[in-house]
Amino acid sequence: MTWYNKYRPLSFDDVVGQELVKQVLQNSLQTSKIKHSYLLMGPKGTGKTTMARIFANSLNCVSENPQASLDIIEMDAASNTGIDDIRFLTEVAQVPPISGKYKIYIIDEVHMLSKNAMSALLKILEEPPKYLIFLLATTNPEKLLPTVMSRLTKLNLSSHTIEGL
Repeated sequence: MTWYNKYRPLSFDDVVGQELVKQVLQNSLQTSKIKHSYLLMGPKGTGKTTMARIFANSLNCVSENPQASLDIIEMDAASNTGIDDIRFLTEVAQVPPISGKYKIYIIDEVHMLSKNAMSALLKILEEPPKYLIFLLATTNPEKLLPTVMSRLTKLNLSSHTIEGL
């Protein structure tokens, strides 16, 4: 097992730093005011994907219902950059969740999508089914289309402090 996966935090309590982002996500869970799409942005190594995974697991109560993890799909946009990848995603997204409350897509390095793929993603971001949530992570938010950015709840992760490390 790789070092970063072996020591990856599994709960919000395990995450060091990022207090504001943790508070926003935890408040969303406590008040049940869940947005359909979030953008976690910040420098490399700040915990964007980790926070997305923790939030997704919390949304679907994976600790009580391990099968709900089947409804959490992670996609690396650096490897799946084309419009066909996003078209497939939007087709599969029309199928309701299997055992969780939500069907959640975590798209890492979303800025790597081609312009056409990003436009295709925009279509489902504009009118998603009620059960669908997108958690997008990027180090370069300026590369996203402005129309895509306007549909997202933006959460900015900051660099770690020396004390935190």
